[in-house]
Amino acid sequence: MHTEKEAIETSPDIVIVAENLADVAAREALLDRAMGPKRRKKSSEKLRRGRRPSEGLALIARNAEGSAIGTVRLWDVRLGEGGPAALLLGPLAVDPSTKGVGIGSALMRQAIAEAARLGHRAILLVGDAPYYARFGFTTEKTGQLSMPGPYERDRFLALELVPGTLDGARGVLKAAGRKLGASVRKSPAAFAKSDVSSDSPSGSFTRPAGRLAR
Repeated sequence: MHTEKEAIETSPDIVIVAENLADVAAREALLDRAMGPKRRKKSSEKLRRGRRPSEGLALIARNAEGSAIGTVRLWDVRLGEGGPAALLLGPLAVDPSTKGVGIGSALMRQAIAEAARLGHRAILLVGDAPYYARFGFTTEKTGQLSMPGPYERDRFLALELVPGTLDGARGVLKAAGRKLGASVRKSPAAFAKSDVSSDSPSGSFTRPAGRLAR
């Protein structure tokens, strides 16, 4: 992964960097502020629980003081039994005090670009269709796929990084990421320290984040 920080064009004091272990507690607090406690009950959480994020795909947006003000992670999944590999994106969250300046859009662009660079072929998510449409996500290829729990069909979206990857894909998404150790799963404190991919460096990217979109 690249080592230079990348500033967001219209907010040069904000940078997107790879998440590190020191960010975990701040990220949890950020998610609580942005999404509330119900976030842990979402169907997507079943695919994340007890797993590490996909290698190199846990990103943080920082302000000039170094505080975490945005986050996105991507997770390894399998499309049905024996189906192709893909990524599940989420949660994407921005601190409520900094919404409206395009931090979420910059995180999305960086996450998609980095996933493509790492050789991933498709990204799925559950979210607001009009918002994610600007990044190319649609329901076109998710009709025969499903989440492992309740979800809204019109919010189940996909983006092919390699055209044709999702042709004929069917079945329930399965968690496929690296598992956390048993001791980590039993200890909340240990989980907080081990939640981030141990392979993710603290550096960032030279690839431009692009002009902000709201």
